[in-house]
Amino acid sequence: MFSTRANGKLLLTSEYFVLDGAVALAIPTRFGQLMEVSASEEPMIRWQSLDEHDNVWFEASFDLPSLQVKDSSDADAAQRLVDIFQAIQQINPQFFHSDQDGAHIRTRLDFPRQWGLGTSSTLIAALAKWAGVDPYPVLFNTFGGSGYDLACAYANGPILYHLSPEKKPHVQEIEYKPAFSGQLYFIYLGQKQNSREGIARYREQVKNQPDRIFEHIERLNELTQRWLNSASITELQECMMEHEAVVSACLGLPEVQNLFFSDFQGAVKSLGAWGGDFVLAAANQPEQDVKNYFQKKGFSTVLTWDDMTQAETSTGRVSLPTF
Repeated sequence: MFSTRANGKLLLTSEYFVLDGAVALAIPTRFGQLMEVSASEEPMIRWQSLDEHDNVWFEASFDLPSLQVKDSSDADAAQRLVDIFQAIQQINPQFFHSDQDGAHIRTRLDFPRQWGLGTSSTLIAALAKWAGVDPYPVLFNTFGGSGYDLACAYANGPILYHLSPEKKPHVQEIEYKPAFSGQLYFIYLGQKQNSREGIARYREQVKNQPDRIFEHIERLNELTQRWLNSASITELQECMMEHEAVVSACLGLPEVQNLFFSDFQGAVKSLGAWGGDFVLAAANQPEQDVKNYFQKKGFSTVLTWDDMTQAETSTGRVSLPTF
């Protein structure tokens, strides 16, 4: 039996620009995905995926060593798994070899799939750990992206993540839980965004302003530094609003606060995939008032900082790493 659990993730700063070298602040979440593997004498992989209620949402079987799909409840999901298996095999050719026993693999999420906390990244991280391979080339050769989500998968707390010019990941675990964390909330918008489509839009936009991308990256690095060193909720709110304005201008999309929460007493910032999944709110009013506000707006999933994060540490002043 092999068992592992990978953390979900949220990207707080430098969304999209992390692809081009910006330093990003990200947090692993309390929510994640468990993967259990047991041996089988059958020359195949039998796969079963459960949701947070233990309901099966996907199952399939794959022949070994060909890795061809034998049967599945979702052809697209099965093919994505084949792509991951093949990317693993490119790194470790002995894995899924003909003389290897088959396997029963079961995964279980402890968050709703539509939340966008990393159904795919937690899976890649877990499979790579089982196979004993570096997860980053597996991700880069399949789904793409920056890789910050893989860094969060087994992190013990918040991280600063950076891609070198050679696209090599650099990860620094930090202590970050601001004194005003009780005034921070994560709100699920219910507008699931496709990460690959978001990245494609970003690429389309920045290709028309190549000279400015480095200016944007420098600005976002400054804002990440300010974010970490914000000593009050007011300082963080100002930082959030400036960050939102930079990304909004680059993507040519409206800021989420202007769209939905213009009368909110505080600041609201998009996270990760712009305009979808979760947003972060830094509030000036009591918790119950905050929850009532968003629920009246039609957003019923409102999580506190402690609800969402696994970090229990406090922070001092943190400096961005030099790469």
